[in-house]
Amino acid sequence: MSTCSVSKGCFVFKPSSKKRRVSQKTANDFTERKDDSEDTELRFVTCQSLWKQIRSETEQIQEDLNKQLFDNLVSFLRRSHSEFQEKTTKWTCRMKSREIPTAALVLGVNVTDHDMTFRSLSEVLQNSITPYIALLEAKDCPGIKNLMQKLMGQLMNSYIDVDSLEDEDYVQVSQNRIRCSMTSLIKWYGSVTKQTALKRTDSETPSKKRASSSRQWQSPPVVVIFKDMESFTTKVLQDFIVISSQHIHELPLVLIFGIATSPMIIHSLLPHSVSSLLCIELFQSLSCKEHLSTIIDKLLLTAQFPFKLGEKVLQVLINIFLYHDFSVQNFVKGFQLCIVEHFYSQPLSVLCCQLVDAKKRVNSLSHGQCENIRRLPSFRRYVESQASEKQIALLTVDDYLKETAQKLLEDLYVYHENYVSVLRCLHVLTSSLPKYPLGKQIRELHCACLENQVWETEEYESSLQLARMLNKSDLVTMLQQCVEIFVSSSGKEFGKTVEKLKEFLTQFQKLEVAEASQEQDASASSQKELQKTTDLYHLQKTLLELKESRRSKKLSKFEMLRFEVVDYIDSLVSIKL
Repeated sequence: MSTCSVSKGCFVFKPSSKKRRVSQKTANDFTERKDDSEDTELRFVTCQSLWKQIRSETEQIQEDLNKQLFDNLVSFLRRSHSEFQEKTTKWTCRMKSREIPTAALVLGVNVTDHDMTFRSLSEVLQNSITPYIALLEAKDCPGIKNLMQKLMGQLMNSYIDVDSLEDEDYVQVSQNRIRCSMTSLIKWYGSVTKQTALKRTDSETPSKKRASSSRQWQSPPVVVIFKDMESFTTKVLQDFIVISSQHIHELPLVLIFGIATSPMIIHSLLPHSVSSLLCIELFQSLSCKEHLSTIIDKLLLTAQFPFKLGEKVLQVLINIFLYHDFSVQNFVKGFQLCIVEHFYSQPLSVLCCQLVDAKKRVNSLSHGQCENIRRLPSFRRYVESQASEKQIALLTVDDYLKETAQKLLEDLYVYHENYVSVLRCLHVLTSSLPKYPLGKQIRELHCACLENQVWETEEYESSLQLARMLNKSDLVTMLQQCVEIFVSSSGKEFGKTVEKLKEFLTQFQKLEVAEASQEQDASASSQKELQKTTDLYHLQKTLLELKESRRSKKLSKFEMLRFEVVDYIDSLVSIKL
């Protein structure tokens, strides 16, 4: 590709939006390296398998988080044109039919994630409501004519072949053959729905008719999604809404406004005479920060995936999210890059798999790979802590090294299982404390634990001091949550921990009745002492004695039990983390 420009410069050529074949050189680039590393093919396969599992998990998380939102949108669409389906001729319904059903979908400022959300929404609507869906962007619709061209092109392509939505050549052919106007769109919609109804009556049995009619209507609505509503010009939106409202009784149109900022933008862009033509219902998606917390919780704070991120790398990804784009999709891409870089550059990444497979691979390690293990700084620290005979064996005998490596891998997997449960328990204890010394989100606590031994920090000490001042109801609630965490944990060493926490809960229940009776007796005796004193001097003396007695008062049973609970969790943290 060349340019006719006379001046020197950097020219950008956008690639065509047609689907391109994925290059098959990825595996070759991964394996054909100019070094002496072994098992590159196995590392590549392991990397692909791990990323496939993580990608499947992220897609499932996305689906679960959007389920409630999509269900609400589906129910909104089902009732949006019920009068149109029933062919009602009442005056109130005819007046209401002048309004266009509109969903104001507030997605947040993470604009780069909106494409994935709208793609998923489009699939859900096509499977349950209507095949007639158009996704419009402001950059493609500078005028009402361009908007109608895009709208009709996408609707006709979606009717003919859903998979050809991205083929711009076919869209251009469809647009050139027709006159892009609302009248043409209504005629096309009428002919298409008639053809679809005839095909259904000819090909379906009565039982199938009943099933299909419950899933899709004979006259399904036409859904127009404005992906970036704030970017559309006011004139384009006004013209389209006014024209559509005049034909809403002939075409069951539904609008979905994708909003990144606030729903008030609708009234800022549209005058009252135009916004009054819309029957608006507000829908709010999950916060991108909550989405990120769920991703970290499911991908990093779990023993399901053997790949873990270090403190610096995780902090960089989180900072990019918080201070740059708020994009969960970019966070996942960064996570993918870390996986690829690890498997590409680290020869021992072949052991980054499930424990059963890792043990088998340890047995088949060559002498060169055993030497790679001996060069690891963590392994060298382990060797230095052993006796001299074991040190010699570990550095010279490969079979003994393999046996030790298998035991160390088992210990590592057990540590990760225990780490996650104790981390959640500590988060329950500290997430509600004033000023959040260890952070409000569990990711902050996780980064603090990765950075250094958290139980040696000042923030941890201040957290324990504040925890020793918790009231009984908060402490009991925290213990109940910790019991649930350890019961559902995959770790095998928390049986005694659960028993101990349940014992604490029982002691708190016993203390409640005893302390209530003691407080009543103490208050009655103090009132009697005050009533006996009539002289001002003796009254002042009595009050000073009561004040001194409160200062020198011993800890109550509740306070002692509270100290015991906090100390027990402190011991868990220092052992398991």
